[in-house]
This record gives sequence, structure tokens and C-alpha cells, in this order.
Amino acid sequence: MALLSDQDLLALGLTLRLATTVTVLLLLLGAPLAWWLAHTHSRWRRPLAAVVALPLVLPPTVLGFYLLLLLGPNGWVGRAVAAAGLSALPFTFQGLVVASMLYSLPFVVQPLQNAFESVGVRPLEVASCLGAGPLDRFFSVALPMALPGVLTATVLGFAHTVGEFGVVLMIGGNIPGQTRVLSMRIYDHVQAGEYHQAHVLSLCLLLVSFVALLCMSLLRPGRHARD
Repeated sequence: MALLSDQDLLALGLTLRLATTVTVLLLLLGAPLAWWLAHTHSRWRRPLAAVVALPLVLPPTVLGFYLLLLLGPNGWVGRAVAAAGLSALPFTFQGLVVASMLYSLPFVVQPLQNAFESVGVRPLEVASCLGAGPLDRFFSVALPMALPGVLTATVLGFAHTVGEFGVVLMIGGNIPGQTRVLSMRIYDHVQAGEYHQAHVLSLCLLLVSFVALLCMSLLRPGRHARD
């Protein structure tokens, strides 16, 4: 018997596609937000930082439930999407992307924010004195110096998206080839009493988690490196 069935491979491929899409979008959209949080003195900084961190403490089913209401046909986002002539987001891959981005947001934004804060203002001031503009300072000074934080954010965002269950269940359902990701497939195997298949897929997720933690450990400067 094959270790992975066709449906398992389909779920695995969809999971990797979802995690890659979410990670890329979060890096593109989260970097400006993290930069702003790291350098702004606005009174909205702390409330916005709390909103970004909310998925860390909010049960995923609660987040998924409110997203389902918001993106559904009676929600204001759902009505706006329908008015634009687009298909509804719930129970689609696009809906999973939106929900996963919100759920994994702090795992990308917070490492980026910490990395940008660690750069400090002195290198940016020096670059400014040498004639570098804001974008030049960001891409040629801040981003290279914050690269370990960027890599950590990438690893965390990808790994966290791979392991999602509650948000996926609420906003995506369990549609083969569209929203049935690896965590849902494991749930299906357990419900059917197919523990061997569930064990194999669980080991896949366990391996992803281990590699993510190992990468973070390798990216973090060690005591000997600092010495």
C-alpha cells in the first residue's frame, strides 16, 4: 500500500501552494506594516500592534467564524465582492488565502518589526547623510541588516500556515482539490479510523515543524558568534 494516496498528495500540494502564497503576500504586505510599527510615534501604534497580535490569543474557530460572517453574502466585505462581480470568498482557495493571511499575520509582522527595531536609527542616519533616499535606505541598509528577521518571519509564516486547522475548517470547509488541506485530510483519516494514513501525514507536519524550528535556531546568532 502506498504511503500517500492520490487524495493525500492532492491535499499536500494544496497545503504547500497555500502556505507559499500566504507567506509571499504576508512578506510583501507585512514588511511596510512592520516598518511603520518599528518607527512610528503615532498614538495608534499600540492599538494596531494589539490587533496584529490578536490571532496569537484568539481561538482560530472564533476568527474563522467572524471571517465567515464578514466574507459571506451578508457581510460588508461579501457584499462589496458581489457588487464588484466577483465570486464569494468562503469555501474557495482565495478565501483560505485571506483567512490564513490574517491568522498568520503576527508570525510574520512581529519578527520583521523586531528585526527593523534592532537595526536602529544610526545606520539610516548615516545613509541619509550620504544622500540615500527613503527607499534606498530601506533596501540597501535596513533590509540587509534585518535579513535574519526576514528569514525567521518567512519560516514562521510558512510553517504556521501549513499547520492551520480551525480557520481552514470554518472558512474553507473540506472540499477536495479546493480547500481540503493536509490538516483536514488528517482529520478525515482519524474520523474514518485510518490511523496509519493519519500517522504518515502527521509525521509530514511534524517534520515541517522540526525543520522550521531548526532553521530558526540556525538563523539566530549564537553566543559564540557574538563573542
